[in-house]
Amino acid sequence: MTLPERVRADYETMNLTTGPHPMKLLRESLPNVWRAIDLAHARHGATIQIAGNVICRQRPGTAKGFVFISLEDETGVSNAIVDPNLFERFRLLITEEVFLLIEGEVQNSDNVVLIKTRDIRPLVHEELVGSESHDFR
Repeated sequence: MTLPERVRADYETMNLTTGPHPMKLLRESLPNVWRAIDLAHARHGATIQIAGNVICRQRPGTAKGFVFISLEDETGVSNAIVDPNLFERFRLLITEEVFLLIEGEVQNSDNVVLIKTRDIRPLVHEELVGSESHDFR
């Protein structure tokens, strides 16, 4: 088996892998996408892209319709916030896709980094297979 085939087999049988994270297999083809580990160095207000396996979607009743998305890559977890209007435009994409690419504005407050989403797209590639998201609504 090739490395991507092994990672796919791991996820299909165990919902995890002992090999590289699926994002590691694509990293070279995503030169403008920030890794989670590097977000602490992102300038507040800058526009950047993040991508990864959606591991959590939250839409708390107290958040006035805002949705919080956690993406896992090979270095850790990045977090994005989606305003209610953008969520309605991309509802199906946000709730169904396993891997997402998000572009938005860096909000860095006391070393807590969130990306305020401006655009969101599926990250589709034959080598990508990931774990299921733990969603809370």
